[in-house]
Amino acid sequence: MPDFAHEAEYDGAVIGIDEAGRGPWAGPVTASAIWLGTAADRLRLPVGIDDSKKLKPASRASLAAILSEPPFFSHTVSISANVIDQIGILQATFRAMTEAAQGLSHQMQEAGLSQPIHALVDGNLLPAAMPVPATALVKGDQRSLSIAAASILAKATRDSLMFNLHQTWPHYGWDRNMGYGTKAHSAGLDAYGVSPHHRHSFKPIQRYLDVTRP
Repeated sequence: MPDFAHEAEYDGAVIGIDEAGRGPWAGPVTASAIWLGTAADRLRLPVGIDDSKKLKPASRASLAAILSEPPFFSHTVSISANVIDQIGILQATFRAMTEAAQGLSHQMQEAGLSQPIHALVDGNLLPAAMPVPATALVKGDQRSLSIAAASILAKATRDSLMFNLHQTWPHYGWDRNMGYGTKAHSAGLDAYGVSPHHRHSFKPIQRYLDVTRP
């Protein structure tokens, strides 16, 4: 289970950063940055914070609602499929992470709090433009409570965006597959072609682009 061991290595505000949606065929990539507050604030953390992929949707949404409110501070950024196609999924992910960290730092400054002194980022790579010193943690959402909390916010936010997109583009099953490459998603592409929210640069989508449909 994740804990605060990595956060405790630094004397000051340490934020966690994670993303959701690097692999899907459609929709944005989303990153969240979160600060879980002081030692006193952390006593108010809900039970069950873990890697978002291990949580049921209802639990994830409930935890995200709590983590989005004071005394915790967070900022979430989504980068559209169109931008992903322009700059690539890795750089789009890095942009989302960087902007999430910048937004969180601004929130904390506006609240009269000290700026973050370090960021813990899930994965093995770091954005070059990160506004604070940072450490990459492989499987960080299973090791750091701050990263786990960020993973919950990112996943819950992106799921909500995909639910909303499904209302306009119901043919692909995005309310269930969240844009990932399932059989239902493929069947929708076979029948209706590519939507504006598909990632045209992804190989599974490219084969549909030249198909003319009535």
